[in-house]
Amino acid sequence: MRKFNIRKVLDGLTAGSSSASQQQQLQQQHPPGNREPEIQETLQSEHFQLCKTVRHGFPYQPSALAFDPVQKILAVGTQTGALRLFGRPGVECYCQHDSGAAVIQLQFLINEGALVSALADDTLHLWNLRQKRPAILHSLKFCRERVTFCHLPFQSKWLYVGTERGNIHIVNVESFTLSGYVIMWNKAIELSSKSHPGPVVHISDNPMDEGKLLIGFESGTVVLWDLKSKKADYRYTYDEAIHSVAWHHEGKQFICSHSDGTLTIWNVRSPAKPVQTITPHGKQLKDGKKPEPCKPILKVEFKTTRPGEPFIILSGGLSYDTVGRRPCLTVMHGKSTAVLEMDYSIVDFLTLCETPYPNDFQEPYAVVVLLEKDLVLIDLAQNGYPIFENPYPLSIHESPVTCCEYFADCPVDLIPALYSVGARQKRQGYSKKEWPINGGNWGLGAQSYSEIIITGHADGSVKFWDASAINLQVLYKLKTSKVFEKSRNKDDKPNTDIVDEDPYAIQIISWCPESRMLCIAGVSAHVIIYRFSKQEVITEVIPMLEVRLLYDISDVESPEGEQAPPLPTPVGSANPQPVPPQSHPSTSSSSSDGLRDNVPCLKVKNSPLKQSPGYQTELVIQLVWVSGEPPQQITSLAVNSSYGLVVFGNCSGIAMVDYLQKAVLLNLGTIELCGSSDPYRREPRSPRKSRQPSGDLKETAVFRDDVCRENISSREEQVQWLRSSVTAGLCDISEGTVAPEDRCKSPTSGSSSPHNSDDQQKVNNFIEKAKMSRKLSLPTDLKPDLDIKDNSFSRSRSSSVTSIDKESREAISALHFCETFTRKADSAPSPCLWVGTTLGTVLVIALNLPPGGEQRLLQPVIVSPSGTILRLKGAVLRMAFLDSTGCLMPPAYESWKEHNVPEEKDEKEKLKKRRPVSVSPSSSQEISENQYAVICSEKQAKVISLPTQNCAYKQNITETSFVLRGDIVSLSNSICLACFCANGHIMTFSLPSLRPLLDVYYLPLTNMRIARTFCFTNNGQALYLVSPTEIQRLTYSQETCENLQEMLGELFTPVETPEAPNRGFFKGLFGGGAQSLDREELFGESSSGKASRSLAQHIPGPGGIEGVKGAASGVVGELARARLALDERGQKLSDLEERTAAMLSSADSFSKHAHEMMLKYKDKKWYQF
Repeated sequence: MRKFNIRKVLDGLTAGSSSASQQQQLQQQHPPGNREPEIQETLQSEHFQLCKTVRHGFPYQPSALAFDPVQKILAVGTQTGALRLFGRPGVECYCQHDSGAAVIQLQFLINEGALVSALADDTLHLWNLRQKRPAILHSLKFCRERVTFCHLPFQSKWLYVGTERGNIHIVNVESFTLSGYVIMWNKAIELSSKSHPGPVVHISDNPMDEGKLLIGFESGTVVLWDLKSKKADYRYTYDEAIHSVAWHHEGKQFICSHSDGTLTIWNVRSPAKPVQTITPHGKQLKDGKKPEPCKPILKVEFKTTRPGEPFIILSGGLSYDTVGRRPCLTVMHGKSTAVLEMDYSIVDFLTLCETPYPNDFQEPYAVVVLLEKDLVLIDLAQNGYPIFENPYPLSIHESPVTCCEYFADCPVDLIPALYSVGARQKRQGYSKKEWPINGGNWGLGAQSYSEIIITGHADGSVKFWDASAINLQVLYKLKTSKVFEKSRNKDDKPNTDIVDEDPYAIQIISWCPESRMLCIAGVSAHVIIYRFSKQEVITEVIPMLEVRLLYDISDVESPEGEQAPPLPTPVGSANPQPVPPQSHPSTSSSSSDGLRDNVPCLKVKNSPLKQSPGYQTELVIQLVWVSGEPPQQITSLAVNSSYGLVVFGNCSGIAMVDYLQKAVLLNLGTIELCGSSDPYRREPRSPRKSRQPSGDLKETAVFRDDVCRENISSREEQVQWLRSSVTAGLCDISEGTVAPEDRCKSPTSGSSSPHNSDDQQKVNNFIEKAKMSRKLSLPTDLKPDLDIKDNSFSRSRSSSVTSIDKESREAISALHFCETFTRKADSAPSPCLWVGTTLGTVLVIALNLPPGGEQRLLQPVIVSPSGTILRLKGAVLRMAFLDSTGCLMPPAYESWKEHNVPEEKDEKEKLKKRRPVSVSPSSSQEISENQYAVICSEKQAKVISLPTQNCAYKQNITETSFVLRGDIVSLSNSICLACFCANGHIMTFSLPSLRPLLDVYYLPLTNMRIARTFCFTNNGQALYLVSPTEIQRLTYSQETCENLQEMLGELFTPVETPEAPNRGFFKGLFGGGAQSLDREELFGESSSGKASRSLAQHIPGPGGIEGVKGAASGVVGELARARLALDERGQKLSDLEERTAAMLSSADSFSKHAHEMMLKYKDKKWYQF
């Protein structure tokens, strides 16, 4: 009998199970039966690493401001705990407090490369700015008191911290520990006072005497505290609450701003009453009465000049009767008062002065004004106080951003071309001086390629930004609303009422960098095509097309009321009728039953339009109202310069326009595109509305009778088939022939019987939903002054994440022009358009283009839908094509040339002979070579081999979430698929095999803004709008992450501190100069003792070691080491000098003693010793 070895049996079982699981994984990526030739893929997981690079734009919800007058660096804190640091143009830095608490105050350690931040959660943080990415060195958390105000004197290491209880604590900035010295509120105020003085709102030391501390309490009490004697020298009381206090540089006067709009100037030695009371904006009443109260003066600054009168600068204080007046900054200089209106409310302001010393003439030269949504710098040295031209990219949110696109590795001549036309748009009247915030040094730009960001805005503007080498600079601004008539009053809005506000808002941008063709889709269902030109032109008549594109089932629903619509004319017939461009909107505004009909949402100008150099309107296309129903928002858009075509789609259907001939080529409902059981035999139709009068220029999409009647015999069956398909959200479509009853079955509702009692109700429900979804409105966070974080983000079914209900209808979600195989039997690639829908259907439309030159303008383009290729789970987001070697094939394009310059005869001859240029590698391919189509949907990705249309590779990207953005991008001389999911994961996959290369949890989807603006581009770059005012850029490239440290700018640069002001002979003789104070002796542990441990908790920061490393590796470290070496050398030289002096003294002494000995024994004989 044969013996079995049980161990071998178990080994065989385990080996079999593991191989089976491996085989199952391989089958997911490589479906059986489709063996494709292996393509060598170079990308590996080690090529990928995710990290944030830079943040651009205006700090969202700013709350604090600080300036280092020696380093020339500006710091801005925000209500979300962010910290933005600005140096010279191009030197910016973003930091974030982990707690996310609001920043209430910032204090620079002037010329020390450090910053103290005070947060609303009563913590103080010390930031090290001597490294490229600043980090926290120390933190101090106050446990029993709330921090309200901080003050750090120049060249001092002791920070005064005022609290809500009215006490003042003192912090050693070096060790971030509390001193035992405390100024208690009850010691500061008079004993006779029965009420609490309120929180500390101001602390400052006398410019001429560091031992005198001025403390301002909210109630109106000001105390001059003697630090040495630990008692109050003077107390100043006023009836109104105090908001701020400022010293005169001589230390004999100070000024207070109050809640009733008054300023009080006090002499230090006269506490009884103020020397002067000023109400800058109050109306002076007769009979010597007090002026009427005004709004509070929130801040005042008192700055002196050597030759003339001092500056008093204040914010607020306007009278209450100025309703609707904009916020103002008031500059009082001598007898003149200038009121400077601001666009937004003032958060804070600072006066920039020539000296950092508070006891010298200040010589102010500029005022930095931090507004709610802007940063303004005012030149005080020029008449009229002009503003400086802001070099930072802080105008991203000038109008709310509604969409965003990112292009890396653009043609090298593109940025100079955009800059040249954008330079003419710059405003005049700026200050002629250089921007004064010029600290820091630029990083070393390691990137050699150019990058461009395009932002679309709610007011219809489009901005082009140069984003090369992690910087950002605006290049050019295009106003798309210029082609439309503006409504002069609220009553004059008959057509734009489908949009609550911002009817020109940009939704989608399609741009070809090589040809410079630009196409935008707006929220009012309009599409505008632009050409780039360096010449100014005047367009007499704006070319315009109107398109009827609506999913209308009324004709089919009531067969007894109307006759069947006639068969449409095929587009590809022998004598096509291209639609001529319209010079004005149609006069037909309502249908026979009084409903609005054939009217676009916006009215195009009918007067000549002057178009400046830059992007100039080529064609305006508008969808029109149909029978009282507004057009649906456009969900996808594509333009191709080589073919001269633009295509767009929505949840009603798809339309293709020849922008060279200004003709509509294709206008089909979605159900017509994919509703046939045999899509390859369908002929394209150019549908007409049955009630439309003959000769009307409008286009419409109706249901084709030849499709509906193909396998259905009676009209009743047609209606029933349509109803069941619509109720089911469209039936499942496959490539094979399907029986009529099978096609009618819904995946959710079972069989569709003609006598189903619920059928009519379902259709009615669907119609109601469709009507509701047609109301166009922007997402709430697009509206100005409103940003609502939608944490309960609902599932969306569109590529642009608009509010299309997934149960309502199938929308066009992706469009891609290419030159590839349209049918399985094709032997050579040809121009075509691939269409993806929200239900995962992928279709192909073949394009038959006429020859180039004049023939292209005379002969029609013939388009013919070729039917469904495949289905995917979820809405189709992105499509791309690879050649047989796995290289990306970009869509064909025509290189840019100036079209407004008359061409010579030779050029015209060349143009006649030229075919549309295709730069696709496919044009040079042999017939036998295959291609790959890469298709990414919300749930999965597939790679299809062409022309066989077999699925070569497949990858399920996510089961529980869905993909928001997918892009096929190039990286390290290869390509990959990059995806961003709603659950916060960023993933990359190799191509064509779809191997997972990166999967990192980065950012959960918390609002629609992120979903609408997130985009990947080439070379491992990505971005999204992190707030309504800021763009966050990130990289998923390992190489960029490694080079990032070199590319970042340095904030801190070694600068000599200016010399202290000369005291002068008489001041030195009679003691009239600034009095110094030994704070170490006063606040140190030896004299003041230890502070209570329960009062505050010291937290060591993570940036301590990093700071040392950063300093050791940088220029600062080299200088520090050199300085240390010099100190050591000096010490050694000093020691050597002392030792030499001692040896010299010893030698002198020895010589003296020797001489004495010689004299003593000079005359003695030897025997006398």
